[in-house]
Amino acid sequence: MVLADLGADVIKVEPPEGDPTRGYGPPWIGPAHEGGERVAAYYLSVNRNKRSLRLDLHSVAGIEVLRRLIGRSDVLVENFRPGGLERLGLDNRDLAQLNAKLVHLSITGYGVDGPDAAKPGFDFVAQALGGLMSVTGFAEDAGGQPTKVGVAISDVVTGLLGAVGVLAALRAGVGQRIDISLLEATLATLINQAQNSFATGTQPKRRGNAHPNIVPYETFATADGELAVAVATERQWPRLCRALDMNELAADDRFATNDARVRNRDALRPLLAASFVSRSSSEWLAALDAAQVPCGPVNDVLAAFNQPQARARQMRVDVAHPVLGSMPQIGIPFKLSATPASIRRAPPLLGEHSAEILVELGYDAAAIDELRSNGVI
Repeated sequence: MVLADLGADVIKVEPPEGDPTRGYGPPWIGPAHEGGERVAAYYLSVNRNKRSLRLDLHSVAGIEVLRRLIGRSDVLVENFRPGGLERLGLDNRDLAQLNAKLVHLSITGYGVDGPDAAKPGFDFVAQALGGLMSVTGFAEDAGGQPTKVGVAISDVVTGLLGAVGVLAALRAGVGQRIDISLLEATLATLINQAQNSFATGTQPKRRGNAHPNIVPYETFATADGELAVAVATERQWPRLCRALDMNELAADDRFATNDARVRNRDALRPLLAASFVSRSSSEWLAALDAAQVPCGPVNDVLAAFNQPQARARQMRVDVAHPVLGSMPQIGIPFKLSATPASIRRAPPLLGEHSAEILVELGYDAAAIDELRSNGVI
């Protein structure tokens, strides 16, 4: 979808029963249309700007359609387990013969080799195996358990890294295969937590909303809610102390530097917490903004998209859908000044563009009718 937002003509090749995310409901949006398809909100979230080609790849005719499509495409993205394309008669040599400049992005659960290569990959399991779950959640002594991130972050990061790889390969202008896995992408997200472990040889502690390397950098309860406060530089620390009317903390050797604050976080946090709980979130936001201390309310999802800054940046937009009418979508997060991204198509109905794609591939009306009558499309 990222590549499509940036202008690519993305053809989504779906099995006869459709992409499984079409069934990831409830919630559903709108009633089933006359074709019998209910539209899952999950599917709508990741499929805009694509054209749908419904294709039975278990048929010889279906494979021929795919071969024609590969022959004229710049990029092939697939997430079969290792050997999946080969079982369809499309190994690396076949792909090179069809299209010498093809960029082939292969997304797997664990990579194309290694002892776990043949296993199916899913985000939830990747978060567990990849160590991400172990550092997410509140501390064990506070009753916390390892917790997954609230969105399928391993899937998302894998897709984003895959898109980066595709763009680099297209820039290089050389046909090649890009191999990325959920496991490796999840490991890559561990960044400073992994480096901390490499340095100490120990497992990072779960700290809830607190940062392992920066203090204070967490949420605090106010008189009427929760506030996120991020003191990321030494210049911001005395500003926070002044805003809290606690200048004595800035002069305290235990808290004078971030190093000291990290080592003495258990002594510092209760002092800060006692101050924050004395006033409302709106009062603290005004005071901290005036002091140029990074902060923000803990918004729910609807409030996050409804805040003035998100609206000003067009992060919720309305898209015309052929069945549902006007429907909201997450906006485009990157703004290019010369070649802006755009939302040109609503998430497609199953097989919505099959006929027009086949025409582009050189099939005439009679051939298309035959493919349809045989259940190939």
